[in-house]
Amino acid sequence: MGYGGGWAPYVSVAERRKKAEKIAAKAKKAGAEFSPIAPYGGAMAKTFWGKAWGDNLERYSDYANRLPRGRTYVRNGSVIDLRISAGEVRAQVMGSSLYKVDVSVAAVPEKQWQAIGADCAGSIDSLVELLQGKLSKAVMERICKPGSGLFPAPNEIKFSCSCPDWASMCKHVAAVLYGVGARLDHQPELLFTLRRVDAKDLVTQAGAGLPKTTKGPKARKVLDDSALGDVFGIEMAEIALPVKPAARPGKATTAKTAASKVKPAAKTATTKPVATKTMVPKVKPPVKAATGAPESTGKSAAKDKAVHSTTASKPKAAVKRAK
Repeated sequence: MGYGGGWAPYVSVAERRKKAEKIAAKAKKAGAEFSPIAPYGGAMAKTFWGKAWGDNLERYSDYANRLPRGRTYVRNGSVIDLRISAGEVRAQVMGSSLYKVDVSVAAVPEKQWQAIGADCAGSIDSLVELLQGKLSKAVMERICKPGSGLFPAPNEIKFSCSCPDWASMCKHVAAVLYGVGARLDHQPELLFTLRRVDAKDLVTQAGAGLPKTTKGPKARKVLDDSALGDVFGIEMAEIALPVKPAARPGKATTAKTAASKVKPAAKTATTKPVATKTMVPKVKPPVKAATGAPESTGKSAAKDKAVHSTTASKPKAAVKRAK
């Protein structure tokens, strides 16, 4: 379609970049942040998911004649903002003017997603391996299979652009589609977000296909605390574990333990006979009084002895007078 009576004026790459920088600075000042696709050379994508996305697009004849027009735009940094969310891609592309591009992608049908998980069961050990594309060729071919894999078919993609080109796919839309592949190079999890599925489901379904066992590890394959401490250079805290009935200590063991606790006290008691000496004083033998008085001991006995001896030495007359 014409542009004001003719084709849109050509704008050099350098001029487009200047315009893009001004717009980005203005947006940042207003509180908005752009997420651009940085300029790059060479291959359109670097990692598995980015390449797989591009290969899927180029596989369909519907896009064969339109996609090449967008390669230059995405390589030279004309895609100044690109955001991927659930089922949607929103972008801004700098051409002769700033154009807004919207791309909607249908969600993966539930049955199709379950079929992918069932076919990959037992082959995906972790989410990291999945996102890094480090899986077997058979698994990745199943995930990327045209029409029944994770990537969308042409009839599952709808797009629009604010530019005056009414073609089925303008160069701005083509640049955005290639930009998605470039973004997946760094954030492969966004592909699952775009198709409205959870990557963890594949790992869960894969784990469900693994054989289950109730046997624990063999004793020789289990490291004790001291071995773990040596390996990792740490001190292992002691943990009180429940004791099995067969392993409970008997009475003999308990008695032995109790004896060992009171042993020092018993030793002290037997090695100090002084207490016996002080607790039991010596008693002098009884002294008989001259007058036949009862026996007494200690100081009382001495006093009685003195009294009786004085009485015995007095004459009988003095005794009678006293009576």
